[in-house]
Amino acid sequence: RESHSATHNGWKGLLYDGKNFYESHHYDINPIIDRVGGGDSFAGGLIHGLLSWSDDPEKALNFAIAASALKHTIPGDFNFVNEEEVLSLMKGNTSGRVQR
Repeated sequence: RESHSATHNGWKGLLYDGKNFYESHHYDINPIIDRVGGGDSFAGGLIHGLLSWSDDPEKALNFAIAASALKHTIPGDFNFVNEEEVLSLMKGNTSGRVQR
C-alpha cells in the first residue's frame, strides 16, 4: 500500500510460489470509500484465481489485487463485484484508476 492520504492509495501485491516472485499491476485508488474487507477480498480473489488459473500464478495474483482494489470503492465489508467486473479492471478498464 502506498498511502498518499486517507482516501488515496496506491495498491499492488506480491506472490511467492516457492520458487518465483510475482508482482501485480499497480492501481491508484482515489477515492477510497471503505478499506474494510480489502484484505478478505484479496484472499478470496487469490483463492479464486489459483483455482481458476492454476498454471498462471501471475494472473491469479492480478485477479486478487483487482478484486481488492474494487472492494475499496464499495461501502461496507462485502465485496459486491462479480468476476466480469474484476476481469474488466484487469484488462485495463479505467486505465488503472479505480472508479465506480
